[in-house]
Amino acid sequence: MGAVNRRGVVRPRVHHGVVSVTIDISGLPAERVTAAPSPLAELGMALHALTEPSHHPSLRGWASATATRLDCCLADRLSEAEFLWRTSFSDVFLPFAGAPGGRALPGATLADELDQLDKLSDSQFVAAALEFTCQTFYGTVAEPDALTDPAARQRALDLTATRGPQQLNFTRRLLDDPPVLRRWFRELVQDCDEAFFADTWARLGPELAADARHKNELLRHRGLGEALAATSKAVVLDEKTSTVSVDKLADGHTRTGSGGLLLVPTSLGWPHLMVLSRYAWQPVIHYPVTPSALSARSSVRELTRRMEALAHPARMRLCRFLARAPHTTSELADALGMSAPEISRHLAVLKKAGLLTSQRRGRYVLHQLDLTTVARLGSDFIEGVLR
Repeated sequence: MGAVNRRGVVRPRVHHGVVSVTIDISGLPAERVTAAPSPLAELGMALHALTEPSHHPSLRGWASATATRLDCCLADRLSEAEFLWRTSFSDVFLPFAGAPGGRALPGATLADELDQLDKLSDSQFVAAALEFTCQTFYGTVAEPDALTDPAARQRALDLTATRGPQQLNFTRRLLDDPPVLRRWFRELVQDCDEAFFADTWARLGPELAADARHKNELLRHRGLGEALAATSKAVVLDEKTSTVSVDKLADGHTRTGSGGLLLVPTSLGWPHLMVLSRYAWQPVIHYPVTPSALSARSSVRELTRRMEALAHPARMRLCRFLARAPHTTSELADALGMSAPEISRHLAVLKKAGLLTSQRRGRYVLHQLDLTTVARLGSDFIEGVLR
């Protein structure tokens, strides 16, 4: 059952306790579960790592070297669309999941997947692209179409306004003329491939293909439970309820229905473990294959203060949003179903513990988790909030 916020938008209730993303696989035949690499998804993760290097300490060398190779024009174009991969991982990088029937596989090449992206309707593309704040209709019901629903359009513009004029301009272009924006995006992806990704994929592609083959062998010989466990300890199959649960600081639910379930590996994704649970799209578990460890140290006093600050479940929920991108107090209050004063008190505790940074952008104050500091608490916490 959902709650209605002040805009009249129905959103899931937040339970300040155990949360997860679940996939109902009732009636799912074994042959409709497949592991396969996706070049477009890996390019999306590459762009995220370039934009948020603090999320990926083990990739800093690669990110720095790659960033220095980008010409100024391409770097500027990337900054125009960065909310497609910075705040959340947009489903435009998983277009095969939106194909009719819910059983399509990733393309063998980046060009193949761009062709799959072209086959999505404008409404599908726009909905997938508008995943840039902690507010979303993502879930088990059809979302309002921002191309035809004036209220949904205005809501998208209002939310983008907190991100600055560049992203607001991008969203207006997206809503005003989707075909033009889609051609622009395809050209951007192709230029990224030429500039750096073709070399990256040549190195990573064989590794991901080998991992997918291994998962398919597990599926064939050991069953779904062992294959899922091999993707991550956070992914668990409950055979009694025919449910796959992914341990994340997020609520979500989807179902395979008459479609399938895809397991897509990434070499650039750790610590992120993502689940595509968009209504009427094929469920996808996008999992990292090369987790790395963070080593750091903190004083006992600092560690105690920070762990006490994080002991409250509401602050853990806040950290999930604040780890991905800056957010305003009102956005967070709306998303968590709490009052603005309550959110402000929790933010003050996190800031006093040195876990939060704030910056003013026009009339908005944006808060964000300091991942450099948070990393000193250990990789388990980083993985938990960014999973």
